Amino acid sequence: MITGGKPLFGEVTVSGAKNAAVAIIPGVVLCDEPCRIENIPNISDVTVIANILRDMGAMVRRVDKNTLDIDPRPINTCEATEDSVRKMRASYYLLGALLGRFHKAKVALPGGCNFGVRPIDQHLKGFQLMGASNDLINGAIIELDASASFHGARIYFDTVSVGSTINVMLAAVKAEGQTIIENAAKEPHIVDLANFLNSMGANIRGAGTDVIKIRGVEYLHGVTYSIIPDQIEAGTYMAAAAATRGKVTIRNITPKHLESISSKLREMGCEIDEYDEAVIVDATQRPLNRVNIKTMPHPGFPTDCQPQFVALLTTVKGTSIVNESVWDNRYQYVSELVRMGANISVEGRLAIIEGGHLTAAPVKATDLRAGAAMLIAGLVADGTTDISNISYIERGYSDVVTKFQSLGADIKKVYYPDNNAATTA
Repeated sequence: MITGGKPLFGEVTVSGAKNAAVAIIPGVVLCDEPCRIENIPNISDVTVIANILRDMGAMVRRVDKNTLDIDPRPINTCEATEDSVRKMRASYYLLGALLGRFHKAKVALPGGCNFGVRPIDQHLKGFQLMGASNDLINGAIIELDASASFHGARIYFDTVSVGSTINVMLAAVKAEGQTIIENAAKEPHIVDLANFLNSMGANIRGAGTDVIKIRGVEYLHGVTYSIIPDQIEAGTYMAAAAATRGKVTIRNITPKHLESISSKLREMGCEIDEYDEAVIVDATQRPLNRVNIKTMPHPGFPTDCQPQFVALLTTVKGTSIVNESVWDNRYQYVSELVRMGANISVEGRLAIIEGGHLTAAPVKATDLRAGAAMLIAGLVADGTTDISNISYIERGYSDVVTKFQSLGADIKKVYYPDNNAATTA
């Protein structure tokens, strides 16, 4: 529940990157010794992937809310088919990790946010070129087998795909010979995964460019590794500061990862001051301007910040146009903003936003980043907004209620255990 109308002021600290954590934790499966992973976000997706590793036999100990000790040595199965696997999209990284370790894998098709077709054909293309056969069992389980021959290959992805790049990287780390990934994705969490694997003894070069070369190794040693800050969480707080016309210092960030976001906010009229590990967003100095946005693979404007910026643009006078070039059907949340009085029309991949005024209404999170957009809309709307389906938000935002409260937001989490009485967190 959010009562809007209060500008955000103060400081907030960004957690570790969700998208890095859900790739690095499966990556531990490849290691031949125990690992400690630090700066892990305290989110449900991390809990799910940690429990999946436990189910497979790994020893997983939570040192504190941001640190996990993982010993993958007891894992003696190449299967991950429990219901928990279907709870998150990134569970498909177990395909690459298990294939790399056992040369076989059997993993249930994943779940996660549903905002369009997200095929894994490019993943399977890469595995097949490395010698793995694949079968779809009962329409729900992918089975890979490279026991006859598991080797490096030259792989060209037909489209830039973060998931495919990560999955093939994981598999290639222990494949015989060299794997070359062409048309690779360049996102910061891909670089972070490569740094993690290299710190264990992997041989990966070119992460962050469109050609990645991996030479297989036989042994990976244990490490202590700290995950990068979450650029999308940072971008969400930056958008919220601008939407509420506040001034917020966002700490524990990497400014280079936020260049496309900072650029758009500057174009709108925000003052952005960058430091080594912090950024200040000041939207108190002048009225904000309309902008046009086109989402692109990194280093372009991230699709995962598109809903948050659409919510921001509903508060800015004039007509803004957003072009979603990455995912089909990512505008499911627009109908929720319209319930709050937003003037938005969607034509295919374009959203046309006429800035105006939002009024509180009961809304729901249709996916993770859509939930963040509802938070921002609630912060600026007149009245008290109820947001349901907040499990989506908790998939990717650590301590989000506490963090917004620290910035002066009137926000609280309410439980309805029997659908009648409300209990405030």
